Amino acid sequence: MAAALQMSIGLCLRQLRRTDSERDLSWPETSALKRLERGGPTSVTELAKAEQISVQSMGTTLGALEARGFIKRDPHPSDGRRSVLSITKAGTRALEDRHNGRAEHLTKVLTTEFSPAEIWQLMVAAPLIERLAHCL
Repeated sequence: MAAALQMSIGLCLRQLRRTDSERDLSWPETSALKRLERGGPTSVTELAKAEQISVQSMGTTLGALEARGFIKRDPHPSDGRRSVLSITKAGTRALEDRHNGRAEHLTKVLTTEFSPAEIWQLMVAAPLIERLAHCL
């Protein structure tokens, strides 16, 4: 059961990533924006630590986000050498667009490829899969 779930959930995620258009956010960009949206303003170092990547890698990701207007830098209130990053309205919209695009794609696939009974089974299983994710 565990192996089947791992394979099927992994395949779903890979397929969803594959259907993202090239103008969409990359996985690291999405993750960084979500952290800023949920956790509020923070530093590059803290974001890198939370994502378990190097500060240099996070800097590259944030540079791309900043160039697109999805994040902004403000001076740190107590240390002028540092900056504090926060998500912009454009960044929040980009996350919403990504989420909505995936939901629309899933809806289309469900309504064209699955019977009402199968859709019901998936709807019943969804809370269990979510609970499993929270327990991992």
